[in-house]
Amino acid sequence: MDRIESINRDRIRWCAADRGVSLDDLPAEAGVPEKAFAKLMEDGTGLTFPQLRKLADYFGRGALFFLDQGPVDENRVHSVQYRTLTNQKPEISNAVRKLIERAERQRELYLALREELHADDYPIFRPINVRADQPAAAAAAVRAWLNLERANTFDAFRAAVEAKGILVFRSNGYAGRWQIAKDSPILGFSLYSDVCPVIFVKKSRWETQQTFTLMHELGHLMLHRASSIDDDADMHSRHGHERDANAFAGNLLVPDARLAQVRDDERPDAVEQFDGWLAPYRQRWGVSGEVILRRLLDAGRLARDDYTAYRAHVRGMADDEEEAGGNRAYRHREPKHIFGDMFVGTVLNALNARRITATKACSYLDGLKLSDLHTLERHVAGA
Repeated sequence: MDRIESINRDRIRWCAADRGVSLDDLPAEAGVPEKAFAKLMEDGTGLTFPQLRKLADYFGRGALFFLDQGPVDENRVHSVQYRTLTNQKPEISNAVRKLIERAERQRELYLALREELHADDYPIFRPINVRADQPAAAAAAVRAWLNLERANTFDAFRAAVEAKGILVFRSNGYAGRWQIAKDSPILGFSLYSDVCPVIFVKKSRWETQQTFTLMHELGHLMLHRASSIDDDADMHSRHGHERDANAFAGNLLVPDARLAQVRDDERPDAVEQFDGWLAPYRQRWGVSGEVILRRLLDAGRLARDDYTAYRAHVRGMADDEEEAGGNRAYRHREPKHIFGDMFVGTVLNALNARRITATKACSYLDGLKLSDLHTLERHVAGA
C-alpha cells in the first residue's frame, strides 16, 4: 500500500503535547503500528492512509491537518471556550477533550443550518441580567424567564432551556463518539457564546442528577457569562463560581415557596429513611433528595452531620448498583436524546427543504443509517 511521505511531524508532536500523551505511548493509544510510527518520527518514512487516519481520529483532526506543512496556530485550532475548559481542568482525558470540540462543531453546524432556514424562525439567546452575588434572586428571575412551573422532568427542563436559544446535549449511555465514560468524574460542561451557548450533560442513572447538572451549567452561563467544566466535587463545592452555580441551581429547582412545604416535624431520625420522607416532594418537583436537603442545610433547617451522613449513604447505594447502558432497540430516537429537539428538528427541516442531503443528515445525527433517519422523521412527525 502506498505511503504518504509529506506528514508534518511537528504537528504530531504538537498534538501529543496538547493532549498530554507521550510519543512513546501514542502508537498504542491511537492504534498505529509502533514500528511504522517510530520510522515516521525518526526519518520521515510515511504512513499508509489508514494509519494516518487512525492517528488523525485519535486527535479529533482531519488527515489533511497533518499534511499542512505550516506551524500550528493554537488560536485557530482551539476556541477560547475550549481553552477555558482545558485550563480549568488540565487533567481531563483525551476523550473529553475531543467531545468538547465535537460539541463546538455541532453548534457551528446548527448555526449554519439555522441561517439557511431563516434564523428568525428559531429562538435567539437573549439572557436577562442577573447578579452573580445574589444567586437566589437570580434563580427566581431565571425560573420565571424559563416558565418552569410545570416542569418536573429532565426533558421538560431541557425544552425550557432550549426555548431560550441554548443547545442542550446529553451523552449517550453506550460506548460511542458522544459518551462520557462511566469512570470519568466529569458531569457536564457549558460553552458560553453571545449567539448560541451549549450545555452538555453526562447521562446518569438518575434523571435528577442530569437535571441538577443542567441547571448548574445554566448558572455559569447566566451568572458568570462564562464557559465551565464540572465534576462531582464541583457540584458540591462551597467556594467561588461553583458555590454560585450550586446555589443558583438549588434555588431554581426548589424555590423558597416549595422549601416551606417540607415538613421538618416528619423528618425521620435515620438518614436511610430520608428518601421515603422526601419522596412526595422529589416526585412532584423532579429533583433529588440531596438537592432538597442541601436547601434545608443552607436554610439552617438541617444539621450538617445529617447531610453528610445522607450523602455517604447515597454514595454507598450507588456503588452497589450497575450502570444502566444505552438501549439500542430504538436507534432512530437516539439523536433526540443526545442532541435535543431543537438540533434534530433543524437538521430535519434542512433535509426537507433540500438544503442538505440525506447522507449529510445521517452524519449530523450520530451516524444514523438511512432507514433509521426515515423512522426518525416519522417519529418526530408523530406518525
